[in-house]
Amino acid sequence: MPGSRGHWQPETVINVEHEDPFFQHRRLLFGTAYRMLGSVADAEDILQDAWLKWAETDRSTVRNPRAYLVRTVTNLSLNKLGSARARREAYVGPWLPEPLLTTPDVAERAELAESVSLAMLVVLETLSPLERAVFVLREVFGYASGEIAEALGRSEAAVRQTAHRAKAHVEARRPRFETDPGQRREVTERFLAACLTGEASRVMELLAPEVTSWSDGGGVVRAARRPLHGPDHVARWLLGVLRKPDMAGVSWSFEWINGEEGLLLRAADGTVRGSIGFDVRDGVVCGLRAQLNPAKLAGLTRSEPFDPSVGGS
Repeated sequence: MPGSRGHWQPETVINVEHEDPFFQHRRLLFGTAYRMLGSVADAEDILQDAWLKWAETDRSTVRNPRAYLVRTVTNLSLNKLGSARARREAYVGPWLPEPLLTTPDVAERAELAESVSLAMLVVLETLSPLERAVFVLREVFGYASGEIAEALGRSEAAVRQTAHRAKAHVEARRPRFETDPGQRREVTERFLAACLTGEASRVMELLAPEVTSWSDGGGVVRAARRPLHGPDHVARWLLGVLRKPDMAGVSWSFEWINGEEGLLLRAADGTVRGSIGFDVRDGVVCGLRAQLNPAKLAGLTRSEPFDPSVGGS
């Protein structure tokens, strides 16, 4: 069973995890909650609450455990979205989703990987809670309208209308960037090399005219309080960060983060300091998302990378 909130204790579940449907589907359940909330900590809280509900359930009355558990997690996530949004209204500076290490083969399953990309999670934040739930269940996991209606306690007609509205909203705002991992890697490597020279002109050459950067420090560490627009502002902010004394000894490595290669920042002692995700188009960087808030880095230290394509076990 799960132990303290948000933390699993494998030694207590080893005898049941191969038999209990909750543990068989826990990666799917986590993926559902994470896409709904954009937060690793909140998703783990949802799994804790879902387990407690499942442990109290009469299993003989459950015909389809997988559907029952997904329904439970979805509704718990809907309930949590209200309080989460209230917290974000008082958030210091730009709010970004919590980054998450993902499996390295996600490029072969681009559509599902996109559903956990930082850019897409930001778009999903603009949906209403109900629209987000319907979109995740229908567009990511392929549930039919009738199944979603049953899960959310809505009519099929209402679900279809919500699905149409949510899909149109996402399509209008869906990020469209380079999908070829090799091209992305080449551009980001050149960009990192330019940053390390300390020359603003070299950095600006690799930034699109419309580039925007977001940095999430949560008021805990220093970060830009507003999005920065344009090559000059973005380059000068980045180089300013790199020159800070507390950046001495920080190493940079390419890792699969939210389905795309990004940069992981580590202190000299190996402690994760943050991550940077890139949007790349036409050979230049058109967006950066820097997660620096220490409270939002747990997903970058997980022992097992998340597989965004998991739809079952």
